[in-house]
Amino acid sequence: MADGRDLRALFSTNDRGLQAVEAFTNRQLQWELVAAALSEHLRLITEPPFDVEDLERPRHNVMVFHGVGGIGKTTLSRKLEAALAGADQRPAQWGEPAWSGQRILPLRIDLARSAGTSFEDVVLTIRAALAELGRPLPAFDIALRRYWETQHPGEPLEEYLRRGGLAGRFGKAMPQQMQSALADVAQALLLPGTVGTAAGALVGSLTRALRERQQTVRALAGCARLADLLEAETDLEALSFYPHLLAWELAQLPADKRVMPVILLDTFEDVGDRTHRDLERLIQRVVWLMPNCFFVITGRSRLQWADAALQGQLDYTGPTAWPGLALPAAVPAARAARPPHSHARQVLIGDFSPEDCDDHLARRLTRDGEPLIREEIRQVITDRSHGLPLYLDLSVMRFLEIRRTGRSPAPADFDHDFPALIARTLSDLTAPERHVLRSVSLLDAFDLPLAARAAGLAHEAPALRLIERPFVRQDPFGLWPYHLHGLIRSTLRDADDHTDDRWSARDWHQAAQRTLAALGEQWTAGTSRDRRLLVGCLRQGLAIARDYNLDLDWLTDAVWTYVGDSVWEPVTPPAPGAPAPGTPADALVELLSTLTRRQHEHRARTVSRLTAVLDADLLPADLQEMALYYRAKSLRDTGRAAESRRDYQQVADQGGRLAPAARRGLAHAARLAGDFPTALAAAQNLGWEGRHQRVLGDLYWLQGQPERAAAAYLAGRTEAEQHGKAGEAAHNQALRAFAIALYAPDQATAEIDLAHQLLAGLNLRATTINVRRAELIRDAGSDSVDDQIAALRTELDIAGLASLAPAIELACAFHQAVLEDHTALHATLARLREQTSDEDHAYFVDIAQFMADVPVDQTSAVQWLDSEQHTRSRWRGLVIARQAHLHAGR
Repeated sequence: MADGRDLRALFSTNDRGLQAVEAFTNRQLQWELVAAALSEHLRLITEPPFDVEDLERPRHNVMVFHGVGGIGKTTLSRKLEAALAGADQRPAQWGEPAWSGQRILPLRIDLARSAGTSFEDVVLTIRAALAELGRPLPAFDIALRRYWETQHPGEPLEEYLRRGGLAGRFGKAMPQQMQSALADVAQALLLPGTVGTAAGALVGSLTRALRERQQTVRALAGCARLADLLEAETDLEALSFYPHLLAWELAQLPADKRVMPVILLDTFEDVGDRTHRDLERLIQRVVWLMPNCFFVITGRSRLQWADAALQGQLDYTGPTAWPGLALPAAVPAARAARPPHSHARQVLIGDFSPEDCDDHLARRLTRDGEPLIREEIRQVITDRSHGLPLYLDLSVMRFLEIRRTGRSPAPADFDHDFPALIARTLSDLTAPERHVLRSVSLLDAFDLPLAARAAGLAHEAPALRLIERPFVRQDPFGLWPYHLHGLIRSTLRDADDHTDDRWSARDWHQAAQRTLAALGEQWTAGTSRDRRLLVGCLRQGLAIARDYNLDLDWLTDAVWTYVGDSVWEPVTPPAPGAPAPGTPADALVELLSTLTRRQHEHRARTVSRLTAVLDADLLPADLQEMALYYRAKSLRDTGRAAESRRDYQQVADQGGRLAPAARRGLAHAARLAGDFPTALAAAQNLGWEGRHQRVLGDLYWLQGQPERAAAAYLAGRTEAEQHGKAGEAAHNQALRAFAIALYAPDQATAEIDLAHQLLAGLNLRATTINVRRAELIRDAGSDSVDDQIAALRTELDIAGLASLAPAIELACAFHQAVLEDHTALHATLARLREQTSDEDHAYFVDIAQFMADVPVDQTSAVQWLDSEQHTRSRWRGLVIARQAHLHAGR
């Protein structure tokens, strides 16, 4: 398809070698929808039951393309007109339409206020386009001539058509055809020639002849409602019914002359607002009364004609009248974000893909056939545009503006917001809708109550109107169903606003306070187990609190609920790039970001980030305690046992919410040091809050009693499920699977599978590694274990989970003891001694020697719960049982 000259760009530079075109990016999906609809309509109007005068049958003759300002609706309307006018104007990739051989007459009418198109102009334009048929349309022509003489006395229709440009656009045949129609009817009625030149004098005689069913007018007598229209008062209301006469005339054409007009009505949003629908009612009447024509309407908003609530404002409403315009029952409000299937007649025009954006920019400005805008600049513009064509066009003009200064544009010049986007977005909104729009721009997603509360409104009516706008997208399955177009949202928040009702910094701050409070109300109104609502409110609330330096308010309690579940979904917004937290909200965002990221980054990095949060000292005391507790855990994971015990002790001494967990950490520390009796005594006083069953399970399996450990872990999992703690339940199950794998490998697979199920949707890296350790123990003695061990070692190095490394080596020792591979076991013992040189986990060396039934080569400080001999016997018994199991399976 040939591109038109971009005159604005050409007149923005002195560079005469520059080629500027209005590049049309392929809208093949929209063309396919139009082509399918036209094919279906052509089939419908050629079927025997079709009757152009049937005023009760549902209408299928309209398709709507709607979308945000600047998305390319007008360009699409123009290209559709050109493509329908001739195959040479249709892109090759659009293909040959199914109606080849049937005559299509496209006609585009711009309804923009700037075009000054009146309803009279709409009717006259349709008739002028039909002059191409080369014949009078007497039923319509006589009625129109009478209307014109009454409403425009002394003003020749020919002069009006010439002055309005219709004569130049469609030629001068229409007035001549109308005059011929009057003369033919006058002759048929045997009226004097002078009478035939005036419609007013002719109509009375024609009406009487129609009423009396005179043979002289039998050609017109087939139009059942012609006499009624000729007798009606000649006003604008009557004119809006005359298109019925045009439709009837088209139906009378011989088969070889038949044509189907496709009338493209562009900029439909300028027809009127949704309170005053006078012009819309007249245009809708035209569409209804011309069922053998097809209408393609483009505008910012979806067409509401199928909404039954509009009965009384428009003549024809409801889903029965306009089945193709009705929203599917599964989408209760505005519209889905994805383009609908081909049977739908309300189509949201989507944003350009990144590839389309780049293609558009590459072809807009060229010199010697090469793109003027460099690839790296096109990439920045594409990323910022969110696919909105208007943003691409504004960036092209900015590119030329920078060149006029004598400087070569750089990528950084296009990390830019355009205030013009705000003006385009707000242009047809009411003041309350503008207020709601700015308020919801603070939110990633929203529902009607949240929008109204954020705007400080006691009623939802403005929000209800706003969600019908095309820049509001819908995900009917989302926690909050609505969200703003990405570019519109970022521009509203970041660009300089020059509108008359722009907000001050104080206005934005107050809106942020209202919005944060509204999110808190939604969270507190929900159930404590609604994890999805909690995470959603946290994600949005943290971003608002950080961006506007708000008090933490309900966020503190929400964070404790979030952390208590040990699930660790990402909840924090991207860091703004500040080197250190500057406000409590900054510090809270950094704290939660660190806690979630520790599942994916080295624990040493976690320690560093938590130390920065603690040093900033911006958080309330209980959240400072949270940072301290998780630093203690991360210090333990990195093998810094003494520092970990120091932090645990400080948290335990403070007696806050995490004191039981800190006491558990101290019990773990005693266990790690091999002081099992002290750890057991501590476990008796931990209770559920201190996860006492998990601490007991960790002690029992080390004594060579995996059955007791498995029972304790099961009790811990049950308690976690009773308290709704999904993460803790998964952790206990992973450890239970490991314990069972030690003594019953055939049962272990089912327990491992359950652990994977409980981990689904959770983000627990160490727990996942424990499941893999269970798989390793289950497979001990098989050929696959060496590869499993190598993979786990690599993963532990990457994650910085040094505290788990000895456990993996102990599993390796179990495998080697089962195989009686003493050479490999000797190397494993050497690694274990190196990994436990700080005395934590030192008992792993003893256990590895128990497994292989070799003497302990160094005096150990471990204090077993019973004698060393009993512990040795139990561990050796587990190895012998596994060897017997493998022998029986051969």
